[in-house]
Amino acid sequence: MIIHVTATPGRDPHQGRLQTPSRQFECALGRTGLRTDKTEGDGATPIGRFPFRRLLFRADRRARPKTGLPVRPLVPGLGWCDDTASPAYNRLVRLPCPWRHEKLWRQDALYDLIVVLGHNDAPPVASLGSAIFLHVAGPDLAPTEGCVALPWDDLVELLAQLSPGDEIAIGI
Repeated sequence: MIIHVTATPGRDPHQGRLQTPSRQFECALGRTGLRTDKTEGDGATPIGRFPFRRLLFRADRRARPKTGLPVRPLVPGLGWCDDTASPAYNRLVRLPCPWRHEKLWRQDALYDLIVVLGHNDAPPVASLGSAIFLHVAGPDLAPTEGCVALPWDDLVELLAQLSPGDEIAIGI
Protein backbone atom coordinates (compact mmCIF):
# COMPACT_ATOMS: atom_id res chain seq x y z
CA MET A 1 0.00 0.00 0.00
CA ILE A 2 1.14 3.53 -0.74
CA ILE A 3 0.06 6.39 1.51
CA HIS A 4 0.08 9.79 -0.22
CA VAL A 5 0.93 13.05 1.51
CA THR A 6 0.50 16.44 -0.15
CA ALA A 7 0.53 20.05 0.95
CA THR A 8 -2.91 21.60 1.28
CA PRO A 9 -3.27 24.10 -1.59
CA GLY A 10 -3.81 27.70 -0.55
CA ARG A 11 -2.90 27.12 3.11
CA ASP A 12 0.25 27.40 5.22
CA PRO A 13 3.12 25.30 3.82
CA HIS A 14 3.10 23.09 6.92
CA GLN A 15 -0.53 22.00 6.44
CA GLY A 16 -1.12 18.82 4.50
CA ARG A 17 -3.32 15.89 3.66
CA LEU A 18 -2.55 12.22 4.11
CA GLN A 19 -4.55 9.91 1.84
CA THR A 20 -5.05 6.18 2.37
CA PRO A 21 -7.04 4.03 -0.05
CA SER A 22 -10.10 4.50 2.18
CA ARG A 23 -9.73 7.82 4.00
CA GLN A 24 -8.16 11.27 4.01
CA PHE A 25 -6.62 12.90 7.10
CA GLU A 26 -5.32 16.38 7.80
CA CYS A 27 -1.66 16.32 8.82
CA ALA A 28 1.16 18.61 9.83
CA LEU A 29 4.31 18.95 7.73
CA GLY A 30 7.64 20.66 8.25
CA ARG A 31 7.57 24.36 9.15
CA THR A 32 9.04 25.27 5.74
CA GLY A 33 6.81 22.90 3.75
CA LEU A 34 7.90 20.28 1.22
CA ARG A 35 11.33 20.20 -0.49
CA THR A 36 13.06 17.96 -2.99
CA ASP A 37 16.50 19.11 -1.80
CA LYS A 38 16.16 18.27 1.90
CA THR A 39 19.11 19.26 4.11
CA GLU A 40 19.75 18.82 7.82
CA GLY A 41 17.99 21.45 9.91
CA ASP A 42 16.02 23.14 7.08
CA GLY A 43 12.63 22.41 8.69
CA ALA A 44 11.32 20.85 5.47
CA THR A 45 9.54 17.57 4.88
CA PRO A 46 11.37 15.68 2.11
CA ILE A 47 9.59 14.96 -1.16
CA GLY A 48 9.92 11.34 -2.21
CA ARG A 49 8.74 7.80 -1.65
CA PHE A 50 9.91 6.14 1.56
CA PRO A 51 9.21 2.80 3.24
CA PHE A 52 7.69 2.58 6.70
CA ARG A 53 10.51 0.95 8.71
CA ARG A 54 9.12 0.33 12.21
CA LEU A 55 7.01 1.69 15.04
CA LEU A 56 8.51 2.94 18.31
CA PHE A 57 6.00 3.57 21.10
CA ARG A 58 5.74 4.65 24.76
CA ALA A 59 4.49 1.49 26.49
CA ASP A 60 4.39 3.33 29.82
CA ARG A 61 1.64 5.64 28.54
CA ARG A 62 -0.52 3.59 26.19
CA ALA A 63 -1.15 0.05 25.04
CA ARG A 64 0.71 -1.22 22.02
CA PRO A 65 -1.28 -0.16 18.95
CA LYS A 66 -2.29 -2.72 16.35
CA THR A 67 -0.02 -2.66 13.31
CA GLY A 68 1.67 -5.01 10.89
CA LEU A 69 4.93 -3.05 11.17
CA PRO A 70 7.81 -4.22 13.36
CA VAL A 71 7.34 -2.69 16.84
CA ARG A 72 9.82 -1.66 19.53
CA PRO A 73 8.94 -0.06 22.86
CA LEU A 74 10.74 3.19 23.64
CA VAL A 75 12.89 3.43 26.76
CA PRO A 76 14.33 6.56 28.38
CA GLY A 77 17.85 6.01 27.07
CA LEU A 78 17.12 6.25 23.35
CA GLY A 79 17.86 9.09 20.96
CA TRP A 80 18.26 9.77 17.25
CA CYS A 81 21.58 11.11 15.97
CA ASP A 82 21.37 14.26 13.83
CA ASP A 83 25.09 15.15 13.95
CA THR A 84 26.42 15.18 10.39
CA ALA A 85 29.97 14.48 11.67
CA SER A 86 28.91 11.28 13.45
CA PRO A 87 29.21 7.75 12.09
CA ALA A 88 25.80 7.19 13.75
CA TYR A 89 24.13 9.97 11.71
CA ASN A 90 20.41 9.30 11.13
CA ARG A 91 20.43 6.27 13.39
CA LEU A 92 18.88 5.24 16.68
CA VAL A 93 21.45 5.77 19.48
CA ARG A 94 21.74 4.96 23.16
CA LEU A 95 22.15 7.87 25.56
CA PRO A 96 24.35 9.38 26.71
CA CYS A 97 25.66 9.99 23.22
CA PRO A 98 28.70 12.15 22.40
CA TRP A 99 27.13 13.44 19.18
CA ARG A 100 24.28 15.89 18.72
CA HIS A 101 21.00 14.00 18.96
CA GLU A 102 17.31 14.24 19.62
CA LYS A 103 15.87 12.58 22.73
CA LEU A 104 13.01 10.25 21.87
CA TRP A 105 11.67 10.02 25.43
CA ARG A 106 9.80 13.31 25.73
CA GLN A 107 7.56 14.97 28.30
CA ASP A 108 4.98 15.87 25.65
CA ALA A 109 3.10 13.20 23.68
CA LEU A 110 4.57 13.95 20.23
CA TYR A 111 6.83 10.91 20.27
CA ASP A 112 4.49 8.52 22.08
CA LEU A 113 4.13 6.90 18.62
CA ILE A 114 6.99 7.21 16.12
CA VAL A 115 6.96 5.52 12.73
CA VAL A 116 10.49 5.61 11.37
CA LEU A 117 10.47 6.47 7.67
CA GLY A 118 13.17 5.14 5.36
CA HIS A 119 14.49 8.57 4.41
CA ASN A 120 18.26 8.87 3.87
CA ASP A 121 19.00 5.62 5.65
CA ALA A 122 20.33 3.15 3.08
CA PRO A 123 23.02 4.26 3.82
CA PRO A 124 22.68 7.67 5.49
CA VAL A 125 24.43 10.55 3.74
CA ALA A 126 25.57 13.31 6.08
CA SER A 127 23.52 16.52 5.81
CA LEU A 128 20.67 15.11 3.66
CA GLY A 129 18.29 15.03 6.63
CA SER A 130 17.71 12.83 9.65
CA ALA A 131 14.92 11.82 12.00
CA ILE A 132 12.12 11.96 9.46
CA PHE A 133 9.23 10.33 11.27
CA LEU A 134 5.48 9.97 11.17
CA HIS A 135 4.46 10.91 14.72
CA VAL A 136 1.72 12.34 16.91
CA ALA A 137 0.73 15.90 15.97
CA GLY A 138 1.00 18.86 18.28
CA PRO A 139 -1.90 21.12 19.18
CA ASP A 140 -3.76 22.52 16.14
CA LEU A 141 -1.50 20.50 13.81
CA ALA A 142 1.49 22.72 14.63
CA PRO A 143 4.39 22.55 12.13
CA THR A 144 7.06 19.90 12.60
CA GLU A 145 10.82 20.10 12.05
CA GLY A 146 10.41 18.02 8.87
CA CYS A 147 8.25 15.09 9.92
CA VAL A 148 4.66 14.23 9.05
CA ALA A 149 2.33 14.33 12.08
CA LEU A 150 -1.23 13.15 12.66
CA PRO A 151 -3.57 13.47 15.64
CA TRP A 152 -3.35 10.45 17.97
CA ASP A 153 -6.59 8.73 16.90
CA ASP A 154 -5.85 9.19 13.20
CA LEU A 155 -2.32 7.80 13.60
CA VAL A 156 -3.63 4.76 15.50
CA GLU A 157 -6.20 4.17 12.73
CA LEU A 158 -3.47 4.41 10.09
CA LEU A 159 -1.09 2.10 11.98
CA ALA A 160 -3.72 -0.66 11.95
CA GLN A 161 -3.59 -0.60 8.14
CA LEU A 162 0.21 -0.66 7.73
CA SER A 163 2.34 -3.69 6.89
CA PRO A 164 5.97 -4.28 5.96
CA GLY A 165 6.54 -3.12 2.38
CA ASP A 166 4.08 -0.23 2.62
CA GLU A 167 5.38 3.20 1.64
CA ILE A 168 4.65 6.87 2.10
CA ALA A 169 4.76 9.07 -1.02
CA ILE A 170 5.30 12.68 0.04
CA GLY A 171 4.58 15.44 -2.45
CA ILE A 172 4.33 13.00 -5.37
